Amino acid sequence: MSILINENNRVIVQGLTGKEGLFHTEQMIHYGTSIVGGVTPGKGGKIYLGIPIFNTMYDAVNETNGDISVIFVPSEFASDAIMEAISVDIKLIICITEGIPVSDMMKVKYFLKRKKSKLIGPNCPGIISVKKSKVGIMPNLVFKKKGKIGIISRSGTLTYEAADQIVKYGYGISTAIGIGGDSVIGMNIKDILKLFLEDIETECIVIIGEIGGKLEIDAAEWIKNNKKQNKKPIIGFIAGKTAPIGQKMGHAGAIIGKKIEMAEVKMSIMKKCGIHIVTSPADIGMKVNQILSQ
Repeated sequence: MSILINENNRVIVQGLTGKEGLFHTEQMIHYGTSIVGGVTPGKGGKIYLGIPIFNTMYDAVNETNGDISVIFVPSEFASDAIMEAISVDIKLIICITEGIPVSDMMKVKYFLKRKKSKLIGPNCPGIISVKKSKVGIMPNLVFKKKGKIGIISRSGTLTYEAADQIVKYGYGISTAIGIGGDSVIGMNIKDILKLFLEDIETECIVIIGEIGGKLEIDAAEWIKNNKKQNKKPIIGFIAGKTAPIGQKMGHAGAIIGKKIEMAEVKMSIMKKCGIHIVTSPADIGMKVNQILSQ
């Protein structure tokens, strides 16, 4: 089945005509994603990569029946782009943009509560359901083998690394999702974990977290309290274990505010909740193989 996206989705690219939008739209098309329209105010009526451009999301949805949006809009305009997509009831919005102010994202989160849309990101690599659709910036070549492993990650680079290892061990990916590294995001680890547990095509789940915040702990405690619903092995890793005190991290959400947000503490809690922990990202593929070959 895969989760959240499949080959039948119709994708609208907000910011398609910019440099990043053009490059990644072309890559998504090569992967097989159905891109039906783009949105850039002032460029409505033009054609880029054979795709019609519209001035607004309202026009784009009415003309194309698009149901998913991916956003490549500069940070100062990105929250408005997200809310424009929410206002026309886009089913799923993926925001790639980094550097969106926290105050802007808090407004987006409040608006989301009253609407039907789901948001992945911002500051994320997006989502890919292997051999079905890619909505984001994941490298096409890494995600070439369809399989039964689901990936949830706060790190784009480690998403690709984990997928590559898993494929080299002879397995494949069902869906991989980068949830984003900012402090205020849309869907969290627990939200996506629940979807993977319901997905008949996913037999094993990999969670790649980071220092800072409690997203991994919230998911782990949910697993512990819902053992009857969890029939699938879950593998966990937390990045940032060796980060020196005072070091600036690449993600705005990777800030340790309390001891419980440190890598060692998170991994200890996750292990107690039944998650199979690896202490190095180099061991993710090996751990998947050990568990599934038993």
